[in-house]
Amino acid sequence: MRILLLTHSYNSLAQRLHAELARRGHDVSVELDIADAVTAEAVAAHAPDLVVAPFLKRAIPESVWRRVRCLVVHPGIPGDRGPSSLDWAILDGEATWGVTALQANAVMDGGDVWAHREFALPAARKSSVYRHEVTEAAVAAVFEAIARIERGDARGERFEPGAPGVRGRPRPPVRADERRIDWSTERTGAVLRKLWSADGAPGVADRVGDADCRLFDAHAETRLTGRPGEWIARRADALCRATVDGAVWIGHVRRPCDAGDFKRPAALALPEVAAGVPVLPLPALPPRETGTWQDIGYEERGQVGILRFDFYNGAMSTSQCERLRRAFVEATRRPTRVIVLAGGPDFWSNGIHLNAIEAAESPADESWANIVAIDDLAQALLECRTQLTVAALAGNAAAGGVFLALATDRVIARDGVVLNPHYKTLGNLYGSEYWTYRLPARVGDAGARALMEERLPMLAADAGRRGLVDAVGCAPAQAFDAEVADVAASMAADAGFADALAAKLRRRDSDEAVKPLARYRDEELARMRLNFYGFDPSYHVARYHFVHRVPHAWTPLHLARHRRRIAAAGAVRAVAA
Repeated sequence: MRILLLTHSYNSLAQRLHAELARRGHDVSVELDIADAVTAEAVAAHAPDLVVAPFLKRAIPESVWRRVRCLVVHPGIPGDRGPSSLDWAILDGEATWGVTALQANAVMDGGDVWAHREFALPAARKSSVYRHEVTEAAVAAVFEAIARIERGDARGERFEPGAPGVRGRPRPPVRADERRIDWSTERTGAVLRKLWSADGAPGVADRVGDADCRLFDAHAETRLTGRPGEWIARRADALCRATVDGAVWIGHVRRPCDAGDFKRPAALALPEVAAGVPVLPLPALPPRETGTWQDIGYEERGQVGILRFDFYNGAMSTSQCERLRRAFVEATRRPTRVIVLAGGPDFWSNGIHLNAIEAAESPADESWANIVAIDDLAQALLECRTQLTVAALAGNAAAGGVFLALATDRVIARDGVVLNPHYKTLGNLYGSEYWTYRLPARVGDAGARALMEERLPMLAADAGRRGLVDAVGCAPAQAFDAEVADVAASMAADAGFADALAAKLRRRDSDEAVKPLARYRDEELARMRLNFYGFDPSYHVARYHFVHRVPHAWTPLHLARHRRRIAAAGAVRAVAA
């Protein structure tokens, strides 16, 4: 089918659906929902059989849905309507929730339902539920709907709110007051539900001292206590606040200031709070603990060391890169044979921390410090001579995060993970993390050039076929974790382990003799220095737009294939004239 993917932003669900539809042979083009006239123009140019809308913030214009069938992905059960569907489900403590693929009509979220899926709703942040349960349910529902359309079904099903058996109902947007926390009376569970329901956006409105702010990235703390509402501790860049029966860690805060209103690590956004609480330091190699928050944790299972790191939205700041490198170096001193680097369930890594860079006094200097720190981490992985290393991608990865994973000996990605192995969408950033060494070694020079130019998302299975990853594991996160642990244990117990390690060292020494790592790094950083300090401000402009969520003015041509055809036709007409 010819399919137009219409979406407010090219988010994780839009990327997953784009890659899944293309893999199944559909002719897919993408249009960002900028204005009704622009959408109508895209429909006229692509002439789709179907419009699929994975993420919208406003209604599809009538001129479009009357012309072509439009499927809207709604993160709610049949009969549910409104823009805060998932927010309400988390706030109300629903045991199950779902996704519907419904046809656009004159009633927002009120069209025929072509397919729906339900799932157990975990106790987790909204952004995490969206990337896992909602995304998996949405993919299944969209493809069931497409199958029904392809076999000629005339219409979907009606689920009117209030009808027998229909649990969903219209609900308004969640108001800030409905999520406001009374720190003097509320228990940890209630506080977390409010914070989790607003994670990603819009955050929970609060007041800290004389400052209005919004809170994100919350985690339970079961050991520390204090006067309800009091800030009681700092660990890394997170701050801990007491509740009636425990405490909650806050990882990120949005606070209006001179540098702009965007998310920052909590200790950077609230320096006056951070300066007034005890610091709970993490050792260089922190043991993994439960009932508290830590972004890095280590555990051993026999001859396998598992170094876990979970950085919010996959962004790795200078300090996080430095701490993870120290932890890895300490792990190499342990009597293990294999080290697994296990990223968080939502993201393995997305590379440098753009928000922390934007908040710095000199974003150019902080960009440089950040890329040097992540290169130091990649170098430590590449030069490890005592263990075999495994990158376990349970969550998505992009840009420098993809190439950081390639610095390990073996890459295993969970089925359904989306990779974006390129940098150019961020103002033609050149990139580092030794990608010019590791990527051609895996996919060849031509394959490396193609990947960096395509700028399209790639499913784990496709990455496996192209040589970017070595194995694709189970889809459920818990099953994937166990599978990776089994693979690592088998590698460690293998009778040929010593030979495998020796072969790795010979390859590294041979590669070093041909071209030292230092030369790859110097060449990459010379290009990065131009991105950060040169005359072309594209990287700084693109970073500003990303961090400040500046609305899109157009759809990039690498996504909008229909607009490439328009541009090509215009060029032909110009030449002819």
